[in-house]
Amino acid sequence: MLIALKNTGIMIVATILGEVGIALILSLLVSNIRKGSGFFRVVYFFPIVVSATALGLLFNLIFLYDKGMINQVLQFVGYLDASTNELIDWKADHAIFTMLVPVIWQYVGFYFIILLTGLSGIPEELYEAASIDGATKFQRARYITLPLLRNSICTCVVLAVTGALKVFDLPWTMFPNGMSDTWLTGTYMYDNVFSDVDFAAAIGVIIVIIGVVLSVVVNKIFKTKSDYEV
Repeated sequence: MLIALKNTGIMIVATILGEVGIALILSLLVSNIRKGSGFFRVVYFFPIVVSATALGLLFNLIFLYDKGMINQVLQFVGYLDASTNELIDWKADHAIFTMLVPVIWQYVGFYFIILLTGLSGIPEELYEAASIDGATKFQRARYITLPLLRNSICTCVVLAVTGALKVFDLPWTMFPNGMSDTWLTGTYMYDNVFSDVDFAAAIGVIIVIIGVVLSVVVNKIFKTKSDYEV
């Protein structure tokens, strides 16, 4: 259980920094594109519509020890010695990293759409006025975009925290039965539900309590405001 809580904590931090952070950067970049922005919206959102089980199987092949795509690429560029067939056992030696990459990749598009919707609600007149006053693009993002995206960012962080607590299907597909000590609260609860339903139910209660507490903390930090109360 301690391992599951520790890994879930890592997952929460990774989802906030990885999913929400990358989504914020991508949304800021795409919002400044005048032509072809629709293409990027589709491409970034696409992973969320793919089955998590299918993604788990896909990344199992990518990180495969022998003949996996990553090891083949590293041998091709010379990082690994191809003559001795040097390989990296990603799932054994870098289990948490191997699990986090597909989870982050899958959900970036979800938060990207939320943040992009928030950006579309910011009046263009504010940017025009700032430009006239000599503000750079960075200053406009720092003093106009980010403050007015506060509520959207808060929503994304709350969803990321609660989602990390209950993520199950993709990690279970890649690491069944907690392979390499990759237990999460969701996968550990499922593994115990058939042998000790009382213990599994207790884990479920802990997940709910942690989710509620963290959601309250996030809302306290961001202190949801009206759109122009910055």
